[in-house]
This record gives sequence, structure tokens and C-alpha cells, in this order.
Amino acid sequence: MKSALLIIDVQEALCTGKWAMFDIDRVVDRINPLAGKVRAAGGIVVLIQHEEPGSPLQPEAPGWRVYHRVETRPEDLRVRKASSDAFHQTELLGILQAQGIDRLIICGLQSELCVDSTVRGALGHDYPVVLVSDAHTTLDGGGLTATQISAHHNYALANVASPDARVTVVPAADLVP
Repeated sequence: MKSALLIIDVQEALCTGKWAMFDIDRVVDRINPLAGKVRAAGGIVVLIQHEEPGSPLQPEAPGWRVYHRVETRPEDLRVRKASSDAFHQTELLGILQAQGIDRLIICGLQSELCVDSTVRGALGHDYPVVLVSDAHTTLDGGGLTATQISAHHNYALANVASPDARVTVVPAADLVP
């Protein structure tokens, strides 16, 4: 089985300053070893960057760049997106097919938005997904803490029905690429 680790939206503007996601440095401390494990097992790392003109996530702006604490490699692939689902109007599906990927490992930002949408998009393309339970995060909102939101999405996504693919939720320490 060949895996791809999708690191979603771990960008400077979402990791520093007023928009810094909850516990982001600990999340990145889990993502970095995951990326190393996936590369060592012959998989690929895909850095997904959200872009929004006129905002700190404007393409090529300092806030749009991958967070400086994420350990990237020259062979890592990059996908730019403008919607929550990293598959929507991007080259992600083509990249995964060209690389012979048959399983996705997903982590990053934000649990209830881009992580959730991309997991569901992956299922729509019949990819089995491993959601890394402690390697995605968000901000407090809607009367819930970031921790509650992420925990809810771990639960909900593990129970999404799909005839050909499934979401498995595991902590970073238990992941086998």
C-alpha cells in the first residue's frame, strides 16, 4: 500500500499571530515525524496551501507560505486550493493517481473546515483515509473549544458511511505508513 500524507493549510498566517490555531506547535511536532515515516516507507508528502486574494493567505504573501516549523523536503509536492476540499478544482486527484497512491493520511488545519471537507472528498474518490487524531486543530468557535471541535470531528469522520472506503482515526504515535 502506497500512502500520501496530506498536510492541509499549515501556513504562517494560520500558525502565528491572532489567527494561530490552538496548540499548533504541538500539532506540528506530531506532523514532522509523520512526514518522515511516510517518506521512509516510500510514500509522498503533499503540502496543501489555501489561498484567498486580498487576505493574509494571498498567494506568495508571507502568511501564505508553509509554516516555518514544518520540515519540508524538495521532493514534497504542493497543491494550491481556493476551497475547503483540497480535491475541488485542484490537481490533487491527478497527482495521487500518477503516484499510484492508494491510501491517504490526513492532518492539518482546520478540523471542521478543510480537514473535514478533504476527508469527505477523499472518500468520494474511494480513498481509504487515516485521520491523525492529534495532528489536526482549529480555533475555538460556536460555543465550543478547539479541543471539542477536533474531538467531535474525529468521532464524526470515523463514522462516515462509504461503500468503498473508510476513515480510520489514529493518534500520530500509532500510525504505520
